[in-house]
Parts: sequence; structure tokens; C-alpha cells
Amino acid sequence: MSVVKVIEIISDTHGSIEEAVQAAVREASETVKDIKEVWVSSIKAIVDGTQVTGYRVNTKISFVVKSQRG
Repeated sequence: MSVVKVIEIISDTHGSIEEAVQAAVREASETVKDIKEVWVSSIKAIVDGTQVTGYRVNTKISFVVKSQRG
């Protein structure tokens, strides 16, 4: 039996949406192993004046929880 845990991470970038998602995964992978998928629950554009300068994504990252039982 596998147990999967989900964490929520918000990430932003002055680049593309893909870069914002990758930044969220990169940050999560610092402490979480076995990331299986990322669900982007919302995307927001960051605006300065009349220009879109970046994107903010709200992600839910799922990973397998390792059993402590031997």
C-alpha cells in the first residue's frame, strides 16, 4: 500500500509559467523525495503598469510517503 502526501507551494517568477512551476518543484525537492506530480491550481499574472512582468502559480505537489516500519 502506498501513502501519498500533498503539499501546497506558491511560486513566482519574472519568466514564464513553466519557470514558476519548475521553481516550485525545485524548492520542494530540497526536502521532499519521490515527487510524483504537480497540480497547478491557479495561475496569476504579475503586472507592472501596463506590462505583464511575471507569473505566480499555486501548486499542489504530491509525493510518496516512505513507511518507517521495518
